[in-house]
Amino acid sequence: MIIGVPREIKNNEYRVGLLPVHCEALTEAGHTVLVEHRAGEGSGALDQDYRAAGARIVSSPRVLFRRADLIVKVKEPQPSEISWLRAGQIVFTYFHFAADKKLFNATLRSGIIAIAYETIQLPDGSLPLLTPMSEIAGRMAVHEGAKYLEEPTKGRGLLLAGVPGVAPAKVTILGGGIVGANAAKMAAGLGADVSILDINLNRLRYLDDVLPKNVKTLMSNTQNIREQVREADLLIGAVLRPGARAPMLVSRKLVKQMKRGAVIVDVAIDQGGCIETSRPTTHEKPTYLVNGVVHYCVTNMPGAVARTSTTALTNATFPYALEIACKGFGRAARKNPALALGVNIARGRVVYPDLATQYRMPLTSLREVL
Repeated sequence: MIIGVPREIKNNEYRVGLLPVHCEALTEAGHTVLVEHRAGEGSGALDQDYRAAGARIVSSPRVLFRRADLIVKVKEPQPSEISWLRAGQIVFTYFHFAADKKLFNATLRSGIIAIAYETIQLPDGSLPLLTPMSEIAGRMAVHEGAKYLEEPTKGRGLLLAGVPGVAPAKVTILGGGIVGANAAKMAAGLGADVSILDINLNRLRYLDDVLPKNVKTLMSNTQNIREQVREADLLIGAVLRPGARAPMLVSRKLVKQMKRGAVIVDVAIDQGGCIETSRPTTHEKPTYLVNGVVHYCVTNMPGAVARTSTTALTNATFPYALEIACKGFGRAARKNPALALGVNIARGRVVYPDLATQYRMPLTSLREVL
């Protein structure tokens, strides 16, 4: 199989789909790997490193997309890349279709096989290819929130940790999953006053056991959300419905009741966001104000720490990429139920139930397209 690794072109995205060590393993298994010129630079991998690993460097992204049977990347195909996709081609990446109807429709029309990192799911319900980026995004949410609480960035002028004689900032986290737990750990470690809300009581019991005592666990309901959001200096949206649009937990009306200069970091923005006033932003222009509240809604947060993120991500994704390359899409999906759940769209048909429901499209059984 010919595997293509393009250079990411989303705003300030420095990650890359495969590192040289993975290209070496693929070439040793008999595959051809095409890597776009300078694709790995932002992650510390140079063209000569890929060449030494047996990959071929390609200067034209169009040529790479046209030749590759399997595209392995990080972010969803951008508008300029979509025209290069061809029917039957496999694209293995983050898609987040629930938040992007244009991408959904364009992918349907292309006829590709879209395997989404974010919906590959193990029997225990965990999401192995989303987890490493959720860990990073959760930790970054606190870093970014602390920065934008500063006065020059229109924040409240608060130090997250406080100092002796001055109370720490109040951090509210909506969602106790991987993102929320990592955000709580970071905020608590800095000495903030932290509350984390979730609808799963067993998850809250677990978090109460493992997190520091300056983290309060609360059941996520309308009353608790309303009270905690109003009190928050930093509000972190960390909810997730795998493959589906994030639930809207905080209304525009409630945002209007927040403290002036409070900060919202909506990590759920990849799946549409859980705050009504959220809209996607970039690392280049990461924030905007609504009713005096700073909103940070960058859709590719981990891309800013690419050396950490690429290694963490490819540690998880590469075994699946190798399986697809060695077995082919059909056999790999039949043999691996977790991988099968990653298939969202195949040859112009929707095979992932939540997407069919959201976009009111017919649902096709994956077996019919294998």
